Amino acid sequence: MDNYEFHWNVVFDAFPQLLTGAFTTVHVSVLSMLVGIIIAVLLALGKMSETKTFYHIANIWIEIARNTPALFLIYMAYFGLGAYGIHLSPYVSVFSALVFINAGYLAETFRGGFQSIPKTQYSAAKSLGMNNIKVYRYIILPQMFRRIYHPMTNQFVWSILMSSLGILVGMNELSGETQRLQSTSFRTLEFFMVAAVMYYVITKLVLLAADLIAKKVFKGEIS
Repeated sequence: MDNYEFHWNVVFDAFPQLLTGAFTTVHVSVLSMLVGIIIAVLLALGKMSETKTFYHIANIWIEIARNTPALFLIYMAYFGLGAYGIHLSPYVSVFSALVFINAGYLAETFRGGFQSIPKTQYSAAKSLGMNNIKVYRYIILPQMFRRIYHPMTNQFVWSILMSSLGILVGMNELSGETQRLQSTSFRTLEFFMVAAVMYYVITKLVLLAADLIAKKVFKGEIS
């Protein structure tokens, strides 16, 4: 190691390909987060529902998502479904697994946010003639998202980092692209050092954007 010579020019020449991989990482993370949020709201409502069918469906989803390794779910989507003739691409496999996990984790976070809102607000809105859709749209959901904003941001960062597991099913996200490039150039240390810095920059930009959005949308009033 004392005689190791760094050759950064190889990394600089391949940097556009690393940026393409980084774009794929951000793309799958953002998309899985958006879809996960929508499903998580439904799961949270199902978990609070008095209808046993909705409750059990939501509870099973949440239990599996919160107690199963992300790698296992990615393998199940890519290799497991393939055994039954359902062949998903590496991107779709990683996307599906991240959606499943994001929805499960966020559902419990959202449920806590819903339950933190006084029931008197719901009753007051109903007394003003609002139906359930309007109550949730204008009263409940805005307050819930304000209260769970930071945990939701943390989940997004987790999603970005866990997308790196796509390397194991041949997905050309940042880790996968890094692995491919270093295997042809044999500059392992240089490529993975640069990739680590890129992950750090991506997550820091996400947190910065989240703070700016909070100040713009919530006027900085988040717990």
